[in-house]
Amino acid sequence: MAQKIITIYTDDLTGEEAEEAKTHTIAIDGIAYEIDLGPDSYDKLMEAVGPFLTKARKTGRVAKAPKSRSMGSSATDDTAKIRAWAKENGYEVNDRGRVPADIREAYQKAL
Repeated sequence: MAQKIITIYTDDLTGEEAEEAKTHTIAIDGIAYEIDLGPDSYDKLMEAVGPFLTKARKTGRVAKAPKSRSMGSSATDDTAKIRAWAKENGYEVNDRGRVPADIREAYQKAL
């Protein structure tokens, strides 16, 4: 017997299918939340909370759920740009596979 499992990733903000959706963890007042966002929705999130994050103190890392998909030419182009930037700025990043969230965040902050 053969079995085929199909996983459909959905952007929690838009409700649309998003192959590049990733799970992001947000902690506020001691409560951690997870949300699955595609790149555009993640950019909206960062625009909204960015001014607060630049003034906030880091207190530690919250465990993240791995969920990254890199498909489609624009997503691949973005990933290639992030990899190139990371290498130029002293980060160790693989040529294939998932780009770690901390590198993506550093890239976003550098823009």
